[in-house]
Amino acid sequence: MLQINNLTFRMMGRPLFEDATATIPTGSKCGLVGRNGTGKTTLFKLINGSLSPESGEISLQQGLRLGQVAQEAPGTDATLLETVLAADTERTALLEEAETATDPNRISEIHIRLADIDAHSAEARAGAILHGLGFDAEAQQRPCSSFSGGWRMRVALAAVLFLEPDYLLLDEPTNYLDLEGTLWLENYIQKYPHTVFIISHDRDLLNSAATSILHLEHKKLTFYRGNYDSFARTRAERISQQIKAKEKQDAKKKHMEAFVERFRAKASKAKQAQSRLKALEKMSDISIMVDESVKPIVFPSPEKEAASPIVTMDSARVGYEPDKPILTHLNLRIDADDRIALLGANGNGKSTFAKLLSDRLKVQEGNIVRADKLRVAMFAQHQMDDLHADWTAYEHLRAALPDEPESRVRARVAAMGLGTDKMDTKAAQLSGGERARLTLGLATLDKPHLLILDEPTNHLDIDSRAALIEALNGYSGAVMLISHDRHLLEATAERLWIVGEGTVKPYEGDMDEYRTLILKGPSKKSADDDGKKGDGLSGKERRKLAAQARQKMAPVKKKINQIESLMAKANKEIQAIDESLGTQAVLDDTAKVSDLTIKRGRTEKQIADWEAEWFDLCTQYEEATGTNLMED
Repeated sequence: MLQINNLTFRMMGRPLFEDATATIPTGSKCGLVGRNGTGKTTLFKLINGSLSPESGEISLQQGLRLGQVAQEAPGTDATLLETVLAADTERTALLEEAETATDPNRISEIHIRLADIDAHSAEARAGAILHGLGFDAEAQQRPCSSFSGGWRMRVALAAVLFLEPDYLLLDEPTNYLDLEGTLWLENYIQKYPHTVFIISHDRDLLNSAATSILHLEHKKLTFYRGNYDSFARTRAERISQQIKAKEKQDAKKKHMEAFVERFRAKASKAKQAQSRLKALEKMSDISIMVDESVKPIVFPSPEKEAASPIVTMDSARVGYEPDKPILTHLNLRIDADDRIALLGANGNGKSTFAKLLSDRLKVQEGNIVRADKLRVAMFAQHQMDDLHADWTAYEHLRAALPDEPESRVRARVAAMGLGTDKMDTKAAQLSGGERARLTLGLATLDKPHLLILDEPTNHLDIDSRAALIEALNGYSGAVMLISHDRHLLEATAERLWIVGEGTVKPYEGDMDEYRTLILKGPSKKSADDDGKKGDGLSGKERRKLAAQARQKMAPVKKKINQIESLMAKANKEIQAIDESLGTQAVLDDTAKVSDLTIKRGRTEKQIADWEAEWFDLCTQYEEATGTNLMED
């Protein structure tokens, strides 16, 4: 059992914990959640002894082993398998001693202990963990120094998993994993026989693997049983109850204060008034957990919709060297409103494909045709390193928009989710999430028709990821997503493409089927039986018919988008009229008030007419395609 009692700690004078108390039961799979910068990683350092609390204590049962991923990735000439095996120092020492021991009793003790720790299956266990994290048998025999830093961090993760400590501390372990590695880790944590304490902003991971949630907020810790969705519901209910209790208390206070004020001077009521006054003094205020606001993310939609298809590939081949193609036989089409998720393990060519789409790589053979004047924006993690450390967010936008007035530049910065307190902060002093917002905003300045996002969530907390989902769903262009965040993919992507075996092809299954494919291998059932229902059609056949229906109804979808644009513009006009009617100068002009009122009425009627037409068109589209537009 992990106990945190009245913990108080400050970092550089800023309080992170004040009398924080919590208990993590043994065997829990506990997710530690909270906004970026609240102190989650600091809590791990307090638990492992790297930092000491100012007051209070953190206690663990004696004799239990604590394990955490090394901060530095191994970069030696030892192979991956040797590196993971060497993490078990007891096993290594016993095997070395067994080579030289001569005392029969000691030799017996050594072999008994080796059997107790299952040393003889160690190589197989280490190999299985490495394989799950994306290293095949050949890669496991290569030296660590031959891999990049991100891949070596996977080796560090494999080493701590191999140790199987009693308390496993994982701080954002999926940041260096692809979707396939994340799915494997999720499954591994579910089956882990000891306590796991994990910092993560991956909602699906916390829903699938966590059995409890520890929430860090307002310098306090609150323990919730259940997964992340259960925590979110319980917390929302608790806040609702607090608000109701606060309203009831405020009403009671107001009534008591009115009684005291009215009767304190009357002799017959003075005693009762004094009694209520004392009760008021003793009444403690009910505090409400107020959520800090999350700035929205806004992607500017293209000014003019490109004609579909915006990209077509015919037997295209791409790579970095003429005789060594990475991807071949690319026969694909992307439409103006597509939402596509790229699946496939790292190293299979997802980033190569993204570079081909963004015209950063040229086809070696075959053809790729892009729509006329197609604008493509691409976000990748490494682009955050290209920010000027000494420039503010405003200065980055000013350099990109030299002819725009200051007010419009600052408005664009604000649309990225960087408020007035951040737009004049140097990039080096922004958090990872804030730099990600800035980079996303810079990438989409020219209102692209196609937005390519390569792992956009690594530095975003759960609430900011929700803002990203809203931004993507509100963006009218096409989207290509590469992400290990399954919740993001399921909430935004409508089509799945899989990158593997040297090519890119549409994947006909859903994310649950893909998870099964990764963890257990392909299903043994016949492809013809895939997803058959009462209509006698396979899932593949139904999806093909749905795609044909969407293509046939494309003009209707275009009309729906046009009406939505007109309604949005009209609503802004009404808002402007209301603001004008609220000014004294307009109110003093009777004729102006009359004109604006008439104009407002006409605009409202036009909106009502558009809404009726929009509803009819949506119904037609939904009946033909099975897509629920009105829930988007």
